[in-house]
Amino acid sequence: MDDGGTPKSLCILCRIGASICAVPIEHVSETMRPLPVEPLAGTPPFVLGVAVLRGAPTPVVDGAMLLGGGSATDGRFLAIRIGERRALIAVDAVLGVRALSLEEIRALPPLLRGPGLEAVDGMGSLDGDLLVVLGAARVIPESVWASLERVGASVGSTVGASARRSRSTP
Repeated sequence: MDDGGTPKSLCILCRIGASICAVPIEHVSETMRPLPVEPLAGTPPFVLGVAVLRGAPTPVVDGAMLLGGGSATDGRFLAIRIGERRALIAVDAVLGVRALSLEEIRALPPLLRGPGLEAVDGMGSLDGDLLVVLGAARVIPESVWASLERVGASVGSTVGASARRSRSTP
């Protein structure tokens, strides 16, 4: 809470396209340089594929495409926790950590709810820029998790071999 008694939530701020996005810090395990990504057939366009994170195949989401824009640049990855699962979000830049008051974040108006914006928990304004709050639990659709679980170990071994090749290539 701030001095006025308004509840605050710590968030990682990142830039995705022209938007500043906030992800509640309790869902972010780390930020990192992009890892090698292998495409995965049958996933939505915003899923870039799978990368190996700490030995486990992990879906990679293009944050810009998730929000309906073009592709994110080769900026950074946010590693997020969704229950027992993990995912990576490709973002243009990580801007830092900020305590956001719940007054700065508004629920989506009815016109903006529905297909394509399931990952957005709310919107607001931050220093004059659009602020988009991502809900970690809805960034990856259940169908993508099912695809990943079906492919499972074969994806991990393919991505792992590719990552080893890319590290050993001068």
